[in-house]
Amino acid sequence: MREAAPAGERKGTPPAFPAPRVTIAGVPVDVLTRQDAAAWVVQRALAGEPPGYVVTPNAHHVALLRDSERFRGAYAGAALSVPDGVSLVWASRLLGVPLPERVAGVDLFEDVCAAAAGTGIRIFLLGGRPGAADGAARVMRGLYPGLEIAGTYCPPYGFERDPAERERIARAVRAAAPHVLFVALGAPKQEMWLQENLAALGVPVGLGVGAAFDLVSGQVPRAPRWMRGAGLEWLFRLAVEPRRLWKRYAITNTRFVALVLRQRMRGRGG
Repeated sequence: MREAAPAGERKGTPPAFPAPRVTIAGVPVDVLTRQDAAAWVVQRALAGEPPGYVVTPNAHHVALLRDSERFRGAYAGAALSVPDGVSLVWASRLLGVPLPERVAGVDLFEDVCAAAAGTGIRIFLLGGRPGAADGAARVMRGLYPGLEIAGTYCPPYGFERDPAERERIARAVRAAAPHVLFVALGAPKQEMWLQENLAALGVPVGLGVGAAFDLVSGQVPRAPRWMRGAGLEWLFRLAVEPRRLWKRYAITNTRFVALVLRQRMRGRGG
């Protein structure tokens, strides 16, 4: 059974969005800072009900959403949508509906771990490359004493086609009874998995965080802070993994730019 947080820390229903949602290239995005997003996750975890999941749109997601009804359904069911890609922040300014800042999935992962330490909130890490979730758990425990990571699990490639493996995942998560479930399976798999499984698992909050475990564990190097601040993390990642990422940036980013320009021409900024 999931332990309740101390009575003084339960906040009831999670806070309302700090500002109305805006629409970027057809995708709703919540106007909030990294700090706001982490606080929302923690309060939702403490409240317990209803279960909700977070999506992290970027240019790649926007392009994929145009081609997949199932992915669009997963996005439509999200409780919170934060701009993982700096391209969305740039686009929001062009459209006259500026977002305050980028809320990258890896940063949100770290921010939530920091905010959850010492609160009694339990966290579970699902996905990533082999060993990445365990490595990220070690790093986060070292950085934030009092953080309760209830478990990790790295499913094999193609697990979604294996009923026995899907059941193993469900058993592992239920046994850990986490308040927050980070899912690093890549888009669109992680978002669709959250939509289809979170409520049945009884987890208050789920977050799709892409390569967060790989980056935090050090399996994949992250861009220097100055490149992140300048909005050039995508360029660093392309240099590190060109064979995997060139098509994404060449094709999906081009589609994203076209959608944003079309929106600007039509004057639909919100």
